[in-house]
Amino acid sequence: MGKVKFERTKPHVNIGTIGHVDHGKTSLTAAITRMLANHNGSKAMSYDEIDSAPEEKARGVTINVAHLEYQTDARHYAHVDCPGHADYIKNMITGAAQMDGAILVVSAADGPMPQTREHILLARQVGVP
Repeated sequence: MGKVKFERTKPHVNIGTIGHVDHGKTSLTAAITRMLANHNGSKAMSYDEIDSAPEEKARGVTINVAHLEYQTDARHYAHVDCPGHADYIKNMITGAAQMDGAILVVSAADGPMPQTREHILLARQVGVP
């Protein structure tokens, strides 16, 4: 059986979530997919599906960049969920380099933290507006 050709019928946007560790980036990503699944039939993904590597589950932090897709009535999105922990900053840079825009996630309880500022600087350096 041959490969199915992907036909782009909507504008495509690469978006991602960045910010300090444990500020809710993966939770927000899961909520976006759940909301859009209810609205237009995109695939909902749970937190555990996004952070699916055994080490991520054991440690409770995002280590690898997660890639997922969803769409609205107007656009198709490729979403990159970046790790926030300082030890995985190289993975964050790899994810940010692919983004057209970013959602900066900051905990209301904690406010801006060291990786919040670092993620903003790194995103700007790789050309994220």
